Amino acid sequence: MTDLPDDLLTPEAVADPDGAAAVLREHDPVHWSPTHRAWLVTRYDDVVAAFRNPALSSDRVRPLLAQRERPSGDASHRMLGLISEWMVVTDPPAHTRLRRLAGAAFKQQQIAAMEDRIQALVDELVDAFVADGGTDLPADLVAGVAYPLPAIVIAEMLGAPPEDRDRFREWSDELALVAFGAGGDARPDRHERALRGLEEMAEYFRALVARRRRDPGGDMLSAMLGDEGDPDALSDDELVGMCALLLFAGHETTTNAIANAVRLLTADPALRDRVRDDPALVNPAVEEALRLVGPIKVLVRWVVEDHELRGRAIRRGERVYLLLCGANRDPERFADPDVVDLARERATHVAFGRGIHACIGAQLARIETRVAVGTLLRRLPGLRVAGEPEYLPTIASRAQTSLPVVHDAVAAGSRP
Repeated sequence: MTDLPDDLLTPEAVADPDGAAAVLREHDPVHWSPTHRAWLVTRYDDVVAAFRNPALSSDRVRPLLAQRERPSGDASHRMLGLISEWMVVTDPPAHTRLRRLAGAAFKQQQIAAMEDRIQALVDELVDAFVADGGTDLPADLVAGVAYPLPAIVIAEMLGAPPEDRDRFREWSDELALVAFGAGGDARPDRHERALRGLEEMAEYFRALVARRRRDPGGDMLSAMLGDEGDPDALSDDELVGMCALLLFAGHETTTNAIANAVRLLTADPALRDRVRDDPALVNPAVEEALRLVGPIKVLVRWVVEDHELRGRAIRRGERVYLLLCGANRDPERFADPDVVDLARERATHVAFGRGIHACIGAQLARIETRVAVGTLLRRLPGLRVAGEPEYLPTIASRAQTSLPVVHDAVAAGSRP
């Protein structure tokens, strides 16, 4: 009998989550993991159905708090208390209200209009990256491009001063220590560090909210203020939480999406050059990268009602891990699922979720990834990865610690 992967944090599963998910998908697609005390769901149809199943709740932080017998002053307890108010971990009707009000800042035409600014930022980062080297010795594409880009974009969208960008990146890093699974940092003070970052960030955003209430502008935060007198308008606490969520979710996810897409598309020189030479192929190439090596491997749901799935009794109070990395390579949904197919139908993968909790920033993440990947392939001829990947050992995210690359010589500052 095939040994079933039970622990998603083993070195083997971290290095090859798709392989682990494939074994589960074939032999036990609704698998109880004693290690994680959760059901691991890996088939496409089951994952898509789960997104719309009212028996599975996104309000998954408050139950953890209720289960813990810890003093309110405990750092991890206090941190989870703050995160529990974020839109992504709420259910209707609270989620419906928050999503509607946040949607004012994510209107498609507003996000689409940002593409020129994102292109300018990418060109600036690539200019600096080229000037730093990368021809004879590898240079880290995560540190040089994939990591700073989304932090800059989000800071600008929220109307934060340019000099505060580095603080945004630091706060996002501290939150990542805990929000995407604890495997990446085992230091005993990681919760205290994350809490300090979260509290410092909340104080910063509270001051920014007050400033925007006095002097609203054309930024995203001003758009989320709503109309004066609207009884449903976001409170200051909710605005602070929304800013924190946008920073954290937008930064981590987009960094991973860019880095993973570059690794995938440069692994095959013929594919790399084909996408480089035809701008029309950048978008489908990015969609295939999102499907095959998407930034999020697992989404968590909390069971609020007993039900059955493929003959398994799923009980109230249990957790369900939706393995996006399994669903996006399901051969029952995708022909040749492990192959990059630039003619594949676009909108069927679940890299950004589905239903009411589908990622509200998906369009922005797509634009940033498309612009970054297209520009890198165009401006860095012969771009290729130097070395094997190392991924942070987290349950939820597919995050490379670095991406050392080399490329053929180009003139610094040239923009073909």
